[in-house]
Amino acid sequence: MSIVTYNNRSIRNISAIPGAAKSLTHIKTVTASSDSAVTFVNGTSDVVLDSTYPIYLFKFINIHPATNGVFFTVGFRDGSTDYDATKTTTYFRAYHDEADSATALEYTAGSDLAQGTGFQYLSDDLGNGNDESCSGELFLFNPSSTTFVKHFMSNSNTYHQSDYSVDVKVAGYCNVTAAIDAVQFKMSSGNIDAGTIKLYGIKDS
Repeated sequence: MSIVTYNNRSIRNISAIPGAAKSLTHIKTVTASSDSAVTFVNGTSDVVLDSTYPIYLFKFINIHPATNGVFFTVGFRDGSTDYDATKTTTYFRAYHDEADSATALEYTAGSDLAQGTGFQYLSDDLGNGNDESCSGELFLFNPSSTTFVKHFMSNSNTYHQSDYSVDVKVAGYCNVTAAIDAVQFKMSSGNIDAGTIKLYGIKDS
């Protein structure tokens, strides 16, 4: 068996890794404008969320809420009409304020779910000032599986309503054996005033 090694320079240049340039495929871009939700449904509007790819990646860019102090959230649909797939999750955050007076790295119990059907928080309390938003990404693994739970992981940064930079890391699984056939993003209250969400498919090679 041959072993391939990479130095730091080649790792930084992903195109130097065989097959890497073809592994990430853009599927859909949605730009929100005063929308109650942004939804990706398998088989509609050119959206693919099936066995075509083992990993799906959502990138959310400058998500700006209409309402102050709300959370950007995600829900998963497992074959019904509701985005209520049962989830168990974790939620960690690190923050630092602009005044350089408050910092922390902590687990936030009130933002996780334990066999919950509600939407999962992906951000901290977002501000709705003109320059305030959150950006990040969410990975969803093998959503078409009817054997295993469906794992997901998210990392984002929030411009907090009180002028904090808040790094949020969320991970968990949809504890269902049914396939996840749709994903919906929305605010915990009010509309998504502006922002872009991109969907990609990832293959091993």
